[in-house]
Amino acid sequence: MTHIRIATRRSPLALWQAEYIAAELERLDPSVSTELVKIVTKGDKILDVPLAQVGGKGLFTKEIDEALLDGRADIAVHSMKDVPTVLPQGTSIRAHPKREDPRDAIATITGGGLESLPEGATIGTSSLRRVAQIKAKFPSFQFTPIRGNIQTRLSKLGDEVDAVILAAAGVRRMGMADQMHDFIDTETLLPAVAQGTLGVQTRDADDVINALVNQLNDADTVDRTRAERAFLARLEGGCQVPIAAFATLDGDTLHLKGLVGAVDGSVLIVRETTGSRADAEPMGTALADEVLDAGGRPILEALYAETAR
Repeated sequence: MTHIRIATRRSPLALWQAEYIAAELERLDPSVSTELVKIVTKGDKILDVPLAQVGGKGLFTKEIDEALLDGRADIAVHSMKDVPTVLPQGTSIRAHPKREDPRDAIATITGGGLESLPEGATIGTSSLRRVAQIKAKFPSFQFTPIRGNIQTRLSKLGDEVDAVILAAAGVRRMGMADQMHDFIDTETLLPAVAQGTLGVQTRDADDVINALVNQLNDADTVDRTRAERAFLARLEGGCQVPIAAFATLDGDTLHLKGLVGAVDGSVLIVRETTGSRADAEPMGTALADEVLDAGGRPILEALYAETAR
């Protein structure tokens, strides 16, 4: 009998994700039992400040890492878009199950998509990635940061904002897709790195648990995530920086598109590359270098300097 304690944030979506992994582990090995170790992270505590102003990496993972390292938990379940590219020594992201819808979803006062909103409409989002890309296409739109769970953010629609943008994966997992009015195609709004992908983190030395968790991997999701996170790692970015990347697969051929943008939408540096899925990580790194050399470097340096203040 193997008992696995799963560290997770306390939000409804995080609990859904952890319960999903728990059920999968118990399905793979009926002798396994699981329990959730619910943890409040720094990012969960600070809800009245935009993420970009809070600064630092690991806003939603540091306390979970600590639970894994000190033995309070055996594994951790994360939304990969929240996970820093450098993990605590002795731990690894062991598995990526099949990716959910990677797009962004929008709910609006008009019942349509971005293009249905009036001039000067106010959009609720804390994502600088979304702000940069939408401002480039709809310069009249205004933005207000909103935080909290999906229900909390949607409750602001109509009273405080004209539209709310959320990750499609989250609303689908919570059974709330029918409350969204459009799912924005990736050409219009390039997703966050690894958006829609779950990661199962383990201690490297736990051979029995690692052998079980390895079985959760979806090969296509793993290679797409490797490419996107290599792009992010080279840029030294986090979830509060206007960086986007999206990888797709056609057989063994991987296509990767990456972006760095100025928050005011005045500049978007976008590049693409195609190659073998076996080269997913080198492709991500090389594409990031291309974006940096094309004008991304001064944009990111200015943002990092501002965050450090």
